[in-house]
Amino acid sequence: MRTYATQMEAARLGIVTPEMKAVAAQEYRTEEEIRQLVAQGQVAICANRLHTCLKPAGVGSMLRTKINVNLGVSRDCKDYDVEMKKVMLAVDMGADAIMDLSSHGNTQPFRQKLTRECPAMIGTVPIYDSVIHYQRDLATLSAQDFLDVIRLHAQDGVDFVTLHCGITRKTIQQIKTHKRKMNIVSRGGSLVFAWMSMTGQENPFYEYFDQILDICREYDVTISLGDACRPGCLADGSDVCQIEELVRLGELTRRAWAKDVQVMVEGPGHMPMDQIEANMKMQQTLCMGAPFYVLGPIVTDIAPGYDHITAAIGGAMAAAAGAAFLCYVTPAEHLALPNLEDVKQGIMSARIAAHAADIAKKVPHARDADDAMADARRTFDWDKQWECAMDPETAKRIRADRSPEFEDSCSMCGKFCAVRSMNKALNGEYIDIL
Repeated sequence: MRTYATQMEAARLGIVTPEMKAVAAQEYRTEEEIRQLVAQGQVAICANRLHTCLKPAGVGSMLRTKINVNLGVSRDCKDYDVEMKKVMLAVDMGADAIMDLSSHGNTQPFRQKLTRECPAMIGTVPIYDSVIHYQRDLATLSAQDFLDVIRLHAQDGVDFVTLHCGITRKTIQQIKTHKRKMNIVSRGGSLVFAWMSMTGQENPFYEYFDQILDICREYDVTISLGDACRPGCLADGSDVCQIEELVRLGELTRRAWAKDVQVMVEGPGHMPMDQIEANMKMQQTLCMGAPFYVLGPIVTDIAPGYDHITAAIGGAMAAAAGAAFLCYVTPAEHLALPNLEDVKQGIMSARIAAHAADIAKKVPHARDADDAMADARRTFDWDKQWECAMDPETAKRIRADRSPEFEDSCSMCGKFCAVRSMNKALNGEYIDIL
């Protein structure tokens, strides 16, 4: 019989939950280490008690960097079956979380299917769903309407919800005064801003934060504190709007922890490379080590079609400096809804960034596969190389498509292969080149 409301409450009571045990085993940590980190808020185990098929995972800067995949239908791309294929592809490729950002149609059956069948963490942005759920314009919705949709998502088994609690009516004046190049690029943030502008009321997610905490506590839903003012271009990086919101998110983190509700904090966005490390350290200070969840950061604004690469560069830097959770970015970012191939490219880019950061952070056993790959390459053990590869099918396809004359080489070097020559030289063998 469960005697605690949330993972955080259990940890503070000295209880090691099944989810904590699973995370400890995955991360090569002791169960007591994980319990203490959850109790302190430095690790979040996003695990709605109604998501019974969940494979628990821990999100924290000292653990393996996790990646999130954004999916969902829109008015222009309405096929839920295609989105489900993307979900299964993402899970098979190692995604730790799926975020349903659907903005069209009957969203609840798809959301329920995710929490019924998908073992990854499931996240949503309830404000997107509010207009769709009620089929009413934004300005006609009440604060209670928004709270009711949060409860609906919690009842559907969602593990974490992004809520843009950190902007207030003061932000409206700031945006007008500071003249950002890109204003607000967060979709959820822009909807909250628009609602406040049209109704003259305070941000309901800020004003009724305590009621939201009660809902999240009841179902053990983690709050991902959305960064409505995240920079949408390099020029807006680390500006007044972004930093003041981050300060407020730190205050809200304390309030959530006081009710044993787990928190993640969301961050940039577009940002020059030289600002990334400072932003990670600032968040760790202001938000007391709560897990940081970043989109990218995208380090240049002029590579549409290649933003999975610009985001991977920033993501690796961010995670190495303390970010815990990377939101993938696909080649379709800023351009279109991603297709299956875009999803694959986005996942691989994010996984590479996360893994590179884990090696730099010296996460336990992060480099094991890299060392095994080096051994396999030295001995030309191709089967072992496929075992070590993040995406063995792609590696196999490329080699098969351009197969070399000699198996102990590739079609780039042939008998000029440095590894081949060194193996022969060290074994005292004759080195034939021509």
